[in-house]
Amino acid sequence: MILVIDYNVGNVKSVCNALAHVGCKAELSSEPDRIEKADGIILPGVAAFGYAMSQLGPLAELIKDVAMAGKVLLGICVGHQLLFEQSCEHGQHEGLGLVSGSILPIPSGQTVPHMGWNLVGLPAEMKLFEGLRDQEYFYFAHSYYAEPAGSGTHVAYTDYGFKLPAAVQKGNIYGVQFHPEKSGEVGLNVLRNFERICRKAG
Repeated sequence: MILVIDYNVGNVKSVCNALAHVGCKAELSSEPDRIEKADGIILPGVAAFGYAMSQLGPLAELIKDVAMAGKVLLGICVGHQLLFEQSCEHGQHEGLGLVSGSILPIPSGQTVPHMGWNLVGLPAEMKLFEGLRDQEYFYFAHSYYAEPAGSGTHVAYTDYGFKLPAAVQKGNIYGVQFHPEKSGEVGLNVLRNFERICRKAG
């Protein structure tokens, strides 16, 4: 069973609907015991970074603990950004610190927010993209982006006037800046792959 974290930040229902569409057994909950029992967890989100972290509250430490213990975790949009160490969105905020790096504003000169379809290069070693082509279009909606740091993190990029990190994988931790639930059949295949990863890990 995949558990979608319910913490009042936007797109949780659409993620659940997409998982149901691909035949994945999923549950929407913020109960700690359900998080601990799940085969994998999804942290979605459409909100400012600091607000999203405050809405997580005590769940933040539990999510960190289960992810560091090996549970498969996927962050989507702001949920992806929360995986990182810190953000400068509307002040300085600490994230979950599961992936090294920072959340930064999209550089001046580019249209903000970044909304629409962008072509993402998909590295063969990133398990979320198994069975997809080398490049696929995904739907984005954001004003800040995650800049990974250090080693040990696989990164997929899109061109938005600069190399914008679109997805990351660090061990059992995955993050996508785009919205797979709004990215048509290709996005649904990303969710299918995540469900497969969770089953194998479980």
